[in-house]
Amino acid sequence: MTVSLEPATKVSKKLKDMLNDAIAREIQVSIQYMWQHVQVVGVKGIAVQDQFKLTAITEMKHAESIAERLWYLTGTPTTKPSPITVGNSLKEFLELDVKAEEEAIVMYKGIIALAQKEGDVTTAFLFEGILQDEEAHHDLFTTMLEEV
Repeated sequence: MTVSLEPATKVSKKLKDMLNDAIAREIQVSIQYMWQHVQVVGVKGIAVQDQFKLTAITEMKHAESIAERLWYLTGTPTTKPSPITVGNSLKEFLELDVKAEEEAIVMYKGIIALAQKEGDVTTAFLFEGILQDEEAHHDLFTTMLEEV
């Protein structure tokens, strides 16, 4: 009996490229949020400092999960983040973070739609879970921004 190492699901180059874009974004925000955790100052900053760190760790786990999926689909995961902008104040941090999460939500809805169209239910399922996290991050950052 021969065991095939080919993935059960064949996907388009476009979907693989979208997964790599998602990895680059996840690496970007994990660094962005971790540096914000390190650089935040002031009473309000100290009060939310750990939220940046926890969110950064979650984003790195997303990058890992997406990379594992892409590798399974015979793609090569990127090691390069999207451009990183940390910001200079708590308000700027949060404005950048809200924007990053909004971009992720749009991107991940597109990935889910394409994966479903191509019959890749596993990728769609993976991104549905990640999308829930991103929406929670968006809610967290918009709520924190209200207090700054």
